[in-house]
Amino acid sequence: QVQLVESGGRLVQAGGSLRLSCAASGRTFSRHTMGWFRQAPGKEREFVATISWSGGSTVYADSAKGRFTISRDNAKNTVYLQMNSLKPEDTAVYYCAARSAGIATYIYSYPYWGQGTQVTVSS
Repeated sequence: QVQLVESGGRLVQAGGSLRLSCAASGRTFSRHTMGWFRQAPGKEREFVATISWSGGSTVYADSAKGRFTISRDNAKNTVYLQMNSLKPEDTAVYYCAARSAGIATYIYSYPYWGQGTQVTVSS
């Protein structure tokens, strides 16, 4: 199993930057595909970005392309989401997720989830 804990969420002004971290436990972390999802008030949880176990492949939602970067440091058992040029519509609870299979963007492909971290972008 994999346990995930997100951190780094806070209030930030529009146009600002923020880096989220997801600390994972488990000796097989380096073999897990990792993903970031978010859920805004009144909306369904949506895909943001994913990264393969090696870090060699990444996929981004259209809303994240050019602004967000997902990365991982397997030696530290940590995955990151660097968010730049933040917009008010980025306001959401951001969740880290993991799966012991190939890269995926579908929410239900991920069996392991963190509790989320709140990101609020002010106008």
